[in-house]
This record gives sequence, C-alpha cells and structure tokens, in this order.
Amino acid sequence: MARRAGVAIGTVFRHFPTKDDLLAAIMKRLLAHLVEEAGKHDLFTFFAHMVAQAAAKKTVVDLLAGSGVDIRLADAVGLLEEAVGRLLEQAQAARAVATSVRLPEVMALLASVCQGALHGGWGEQLQARTLAVVFAGLERSQPGSC
Repeated sequence: MARRAGVAIGTVFRHFPTKDDLLAAIMKRLLAHLVEEAGKHDLFTFFAHMVAQAAAKKTVVDLLAGSGVDIRLADAVGLLEEAVGRLLEQAQAARAVATSVRLPEVMALLASVCQGALHGGWGEQLQARTLAVVFAGLERSQPGSC
C-alpha cells in the first residue's frame, strides 16, 4: 500500500501506527467522499452509486469485518445520513418519493442493498433489477403499508 501511495513504509506507520488506525482513516475518507457525492446527485442516482461503490470497495469492508475492531465512525456516518436526508427531502418535494417514506427506512434499504452487493456476487443485471424494485417501492409507498 505504501508503494502504491508513493511513500516509504515508515511514513505510513508514522501516520497510522496500527492497521486499525489505517482502516479507520480509509473508512472516514470513503464516507466523506460519499457525502460529497450525495451533493451531486438525486436520491435515486446516489442510491445506485452507493450500491456500485459497495461492490467496488469490497476489499476494505472485508478487511474491516476480519479485523474484529470496533472502529468508531459515528460522526462520519452521521454526515452521510444527513446528506441522504437532504436527498430524500428533495425527492419528496419533487414528488418522486412518497411523503410517507422516512429517512430510517431509506438508510435501512441503502445498507441492505449495499450489503447484498458486497456479499451476494451480484452482477450488473441483478443490481439493476434490485434497484428497480427498491425505487418502485419508494415511489409507491403508502402510509401504514409495510
């Protein structure tokens, strides 16, 4: 990793004394990038982008899962949730998403579909079909329906 970054291994260890420190920094940077990306897209485009990113970042997620480390990312995740909340509000104002849909539901769907993309061996066709089902549900959701 140091070689790919164009620095000596000592530089990496000076900034990240443990593997856990390095993984936390990677995840915080990834989440910050996703928050930035949220500002460039509508809810549906961002949702699809997140699923594609989940599959692309599989190695990082596998490293985190295998590390057994409790990496605290609450602040970074909170910023992502705020960004998705703004996209949801915009989509609802544009009448693209039912007003009965709430942020916790969107975050749960996003997490679930990204998890499936990570570990389900999904191809592009399955991703597209799954996203179509999710998006149809967001558009047609009625108050009180499950």
